[in-house]
Amino acid sequence: MDFTLFIQYGPALLRGFGVTILCWAAGCAIGLALGFVLMLLGRIEWKPLRWTIRAYIEIIRGTPFLIQLFLLYSGGPAIGLRLEATTAGILGLGLYGSAYFAEIFRAGYQAVPKGQVEAALSLGMPYGGILRRVILPVMLVSTVPAIVNMLAILTKETVVLSIITVPELMYEMQTMAAETFASFETILAMALFYWLLVEVVSRLGRRFEARVTRFLSHPSKTTRPSKTISSARA
Repeated sequence: MDFTLFIQYGPALLRGFGVTILCWAAGCAIGLALGFVLMLLGRIEWKPLRWTIRAYIEIIRGTPFLIQLFLLYSGGPAIGLRLEATTAGILGLGLYGSAYFAEIFRAGYQAVPKGQVEAALSLGMPYGGILRRVILPVMLVSTVPAIVNMLAILTKETVVLSIITVPELMYEMQTMAAETFASFETILAMALFYWLLVEVVSRLGRRFEARVTRFLSHPSKTTRPSKTISSARA
């Protein structure tokens, strides 16, 4: 066990770890946003659109991420889509995650009691208000554990990005192993880095879940009764 290798290659490993976090964060943001949009579009009663969205989700979920990444990076130029390795990695990670997030959001949407939505409609609330005040709070509570789990899974999927020469952690680890032939030190360092990232994501997710649950279980703390009563009387 040669610990001097970590000192020698420490800056490169930290740089690769930073690229990993960047790709993961940007890819997850794209995946969450696109998955939510797909869920909303899937609620539209137009069969061609719903079939298209369902086909997209099934294809993404039914094919390995590595194949999708190769098609995007290597096959993209065939249709005029030329992306840098890091950009292709972020976009590929976002598209891959969007299919899973769309299914998570769909399950959360179906968990909303229909009576609450019907009550909001009877009060004349627009769909945007119903989505923001009725549907999203219930969805958030029911989907946070699954979302956090998917975010943790996507952290480990970033390993694949090294295949298309994204200079992330795995890429730097492979460089270190090729130059020093220290395979054990390389594997150990990679395991520690990814364990740290997954642990941070899981802890932050649990803290966010507890805060959301506490906020929704005590809504009176965030309201002002005097203004509510006066507005109701008016």
